[in-house]
Amino acid sequence: MRAPLPLAFLRCPIAHRGLHDRARRRIENSASAIRAARAAGYGIEIDLQLSADGVAMVFHDEDLGRLTGEDGPLNARSAAELGRIKLTGSDDTIPTFAQVLALIGGAVPLLVEIKDQSLTMTQTDGRLEQATARDLESYSGEVALMSFNPDSVGHMARLCPNRPRGLTTAAYDADWAPLSAATCDTLREIPDYDRTLCAFISHEAHDLHRPRVAELKAQGAAILCWTIRSPMAEAEARKIAQNITFEDYAAPFPA
Repeated sequence: MRAPLPLAFLRCPIAHRGLHDRARRRIENSASAIRAARAAGYGIEIDLQLSADGVAMVFHDEDLGRLTGEDGPLNARSAAELGRIKLTGSDDTIPTFAQVLALIGGAVPLLVEIKDQSLTMTQTDGRLEQATARDLESYSGEVALMSFNPDSVGHMARLCPNRPRGLTTAAYDADWAPLSAATCDTLREIPDYDRTLCAFISHEAHDLHRPRVAELKAQGAAILCWTIRSPMAEAEARKIAQNITFEDYAAPFPA
């Protein structure tokens, strides 16, 4: 079943990893960034990784080093251990997905990126997808699920058939190691959209003119994009995309 993307995901600009602002001690994917986005009425985009004990954690990177004072892979720590680790420059710690769902409480739409656990966009074991689905069982707010990895989206089609799904897509024209050139060439053309019963893509903004994006839009796919960092870039992106994921400025709400 192809669950449609609710209109709220097209009406509210989507704050990338929450409304983060390091100068205000609001770190990306933190509780403070989530609260700020909710208070402003923005949609919220977050990232999920998996703890050692199978809990969905709201964190972008595979490694702890960039955002905390700790080193090593996130998936080597339990949820309890991760929940005690402070985000650098903040009093916040790494939240669980369940905690973030409670913070949002259905007030604004939530766009969830499930990070690729294979690191090669190949078959995943489904553990993060299962943890995500468990946390969503009792959540009544508007949620859309996406991943760069089509296999992950396929898992969500089975586990959460009534939740809208999409592919996070890109030009794959930079260094995407350890992905092979052949894998990048394949993913660039978004071949898995129909197979995974998606309703949208969230595409790299500078590549929105790709013919495949226009083809999907003509077929009824909703087109979101990432990541917009200025009003000028937003104006250009909105010539094609129906909504933006933004950071570093206060995106206006469409009239």
